[in-house]
Amino acid sequence: MSVLTEKTDVSLKYTAHFNEAREKLFANSSEILNSKRNKAFQNFVLQGIPTRKNENYKYTNLHSAFANEYTFVHEKQKTEADIAEIFRCNVPDLNTQLTLLYNGWFYDKNNLAGKLPEGVILESLEKATSKYADIIDQHYAALADTSADAMVALNTAYAKDGYFLYIPKNVAIEKPIQIVNLLKSDTDTFSTQRNLVIVEEGAEVQLILCDHTLDSNRYINNLVTEVFVGENAKLDYYTIQNQHNKAVSVNSVFVRQQANSTFISHTVSLHGGLIRNNLKVTIDGENAQANLFGMAFLDRKQHIDNFTKVEHAKPHCQSNQVYKYVLDNQSTGAFSGQIHVARDAQKTNAFQRNNNLLLTDSATMQTKPQLIIDADDVKCSHGATVGQIDEQALFYLRARGIPEDKARLMMMNAFAHEVVQEIKVEALRERIDELIEKRLNGEVARCHECEYNCEC
Repeated sequence: MSVLTEKTDVSLKYTAHFNEAREKLFANSSEILNSKRNKAFQNFVLQGIPTRKNENYKYTNLHSAFANEYTFVHEKQKTEADIAEIFRCNVPDLNTQLTLLYNGWFYDKNNLAGKLPEGVILESLEKATSKYADIIDQHYAALADTSADAMVALNTAYAKDGYFLYIPKNVAIEKPIQIVNLLKSDTDTFSTQRNLVIVEEGAEVQLILCDHTLDSNRYINNLVTEVFVGENAKLDYYTIQNQHNKAVSVNSVFVRQQANSTFISHTVSLHGGLIRNNLKVTIDGENAQANLFGMAFLDRKQHIDNFTKVEHAKPHCQSNQVYKYVLDNQSTGAFSGQIHVARDAQKTNAFQRNNNLLLTDSATMQTKPQLIIDADDVKCSHGATVGQIDEQALFYLRARGIPEDKARLMMMNAFAHEVVQEIKVEALRERIDELIEKRLNGEVARCHECEYNCEC
């Protein structure tokens, strides 16, 4: 069989499954979600699973993972889980409102969302489409373009549930909201999750997303999240990815900001076999600010690819991107970051930096920072570095009696600290520091006292 035929067969498998599962997909689903399915499916058929010939996916091969056989989760599963028991160890001192998603579906039992301030909605997307149809119809699929990315098209075609978060005007939530995405099944599983976040004018919220696998089966989790940040609103958006090496995560986040808003994103990738993070931010109002931070820690044959795009559509705005990778063994990493300053976006300040530390000669990193500037009164910069531990600095530490392994660990921690210190939630920052130290020390970055022994 030719390579071309193999690649075609992988895409055909997912188109065939859509046709086979059409009745399940449309059944018990809202008209809002169903109205987008057929068009999204047509766009997926036109594009297929991305290959390396696709410029946006040239550093990530999805075909080998998508070629495996999976059980698809198109209906809500009957499960019982005690969140407080399973996740008491995750961030022990973090006082949050905690909600669980199970294989892409909102878990109704044992969630604490009822304690949220009046007017705040944290709900199953499936249920919310009937309860809050006017709000969701206005925003659903408004940012996630199915014609531009096959993974977004596949998500929109398959999507049945996820979470819906709505923060009304001028409401500031003191406690962070923590959403835990669990993958657990008896078989290799393909999970689809669709999320919608709306932060209205003047509102403020911290959102912490944690991805976990609870057994050693193979998983693909295809997530799409659309985020709307209103005027003078502020959203801190934390993503902690800690899955085993048989897990594949394609996580696409689309953000639109209005005037004077602030969006801060932190993506911490501790574990995962193959992770592809897409983050597109459109700054669509004056005096808005976006700060994107990322850390990735890879070993064995793991692969992590962060693809970012910041669109400056209005003047007097600022964006800053800092992504750092530490790569060990035969791991591979990729970073592709684009800043686009539109013609009318004068007085823009936009900065981007990607720094990478290779611990072995067999680890590889591909980096592609990009600037597209159509305005003439801007301050913009971009850059990338790929290197190994500074031997002179290592010698300096060893000369002061610090063993080589401890000295290396200190230097790697210092390398990551620039990004860690930007985490505003103190308990989360301390926990991430602890997990990073474990990760860099070769230990499994597992929750303390966790009842599951996940393979990493």
